[in-house]
Amino acid sequence: MGPRAAVGRAGGALYPYLLLLPALATLVAVALVPFLYTVMISFRKMSYTVPGPFAGVENYARLVTDHLFWNAMGITALIIAGAVPFEFLAGLGIALLLHERIAGRRLLLPALFVPAILSPVVVAMIWKILLAGSWGFLSYTILDRFGLLGQTSVFGSPTWALVALIAIDVWEWTPFMALALFAGLQGLPVNPYVAAAVDGATPFQTFRRLTWPMLTPLMCVLVLLRVIDAFKIFDTVFLLTGGGPGVATETVSLYVYKRVFDFWDLGKASAAAVVVFLMFFGLANIFYKVAQRWLRAF
Repeated sequence: MGPRAAVGRAGGALYPYLLLLPALATLVAVALVPFLYTVMISFRKMSYTVPGPFAGVENYARLVTDHLFWNAMGITALIIAGAVPFEFLAGLGIALLLHERIAGRRLLLPALFVPAILSPVVVAMIWKILLAGSWGFLSYTILDRFGLLGQTSVFGSPTWALVALIAIDVWEWTPFMALALFAGLQGLPVNPYVAAAVDGATPFQTFRRLTWPMLTPLMCVLVLLRVIDAFKIFDTVFLLTGGGPGVATETVSLYVYKRVFDFWDLGKASAAAVVVFLMFFGLANIFYKVAQRWLRAF
């Protein structure tokens, strides 16, 4: 092999990595470097925005004993548990209906894009008007008329405020789940369904034996993405309730935000960010292992 051929082969081997280099460089610059800096800050005393002397695990010790942090974790878990399963099941149902070519599908499909493409700020403003006090459209026509609120507003009640945030998240992201699952259904092979019809399989048997197994990888990915996104919920909570009343709707993202911009406790906020990352990294790995072993999704 001549020198030119050797150089050409070496260049060919490096070509895929050269294509990945811009994306990897961007990820390192905007994700890895800030994260490593956050880890460094979490082990130091902070004087406003200036890192001070090494503090060991002091920030982590203060975080673990902070009941507000665990309250925020609990609120975030409630939002995930209340919203994501309903979004998945409702989205799957809508996708199956769309796949059956129901009447009005051409109008329904574009309408499903609307909540998914709206900015979270716009979503929060829409629902703030709909649920405002006693004059909001939904507050006046449903909640107030049937005496469900009493003398308070939706966002003035700890229970109703949390229910409203879950309902808004469901309204915003169920269409996305439905569209993604519908696209997955459209991409499934036809031959297995033809064979099942010839063998006399019922619709339920077809769904259980064919649709569900073939769609499982996509469903697992969608659920994992939604859990990750719901875990980071901030915009709608910040604009609608600010974490209130009290701390009844304070999520982890809002907890970290307040530690930084209200109390300038960057050390504790950085420790919270690191702990949340480690916890979620562990949960994501468990989810992956379960999906791989029991659902054969990956």
